[in-house]
Amino acid sequence: MSESCCSSNNQIMILACSGGSNVGQLSNQAAVELTKEGFCKMFCLAGVGAHLGGFVQSAKDVSTLIAIDGCSVGCTKAILEHAQVPLKNYVVITDLGIEKNKDFNLKESEINEVKKAVKQVYAKDVASKMPPPNMGTGCCCSGKC
Repeated sequence: MSESCCSSNNQIMILACSGGSNVGQLSNQAAVELTKEGFCKMFCLAGVGAHLGGFVQSAKDVSTLIAIDGCSVGCTKAILEHAQVPLKNYVVITDLGIEKNKDFNLKESEINEVKKAVKQVYAKDVASKMPPPNMGTGCCCSGKC
């Protein structure tokens, strides 16, 4: 089956830290909520870390991958590097000003802040792939789609 050049087949994969701190759990919870909202699809970081072929290949093949780490230790980033999965879109929760601790009573405001950061990273990625203004879209439907 052929796809129209104007169809949106832009799959977004989220790979999230789920470490033993509030920021690890914020990463995981934000990914779960973004998946439930239909923004993306959460995949299994452990499968990539275990070098399971299908998981690694899916991470390499997806059109957009967003990685979320809880803190600067960077476990998600290290897993992707070890599996030779390119990392272009990356959020570190402690860089958002959220302090790492062992309080697992997650704040809705912090979950929303992480979700907002993920969407901003995605928006920047999309903008970087757009053609220059007034240069056309290269789309067969001449901007009508």
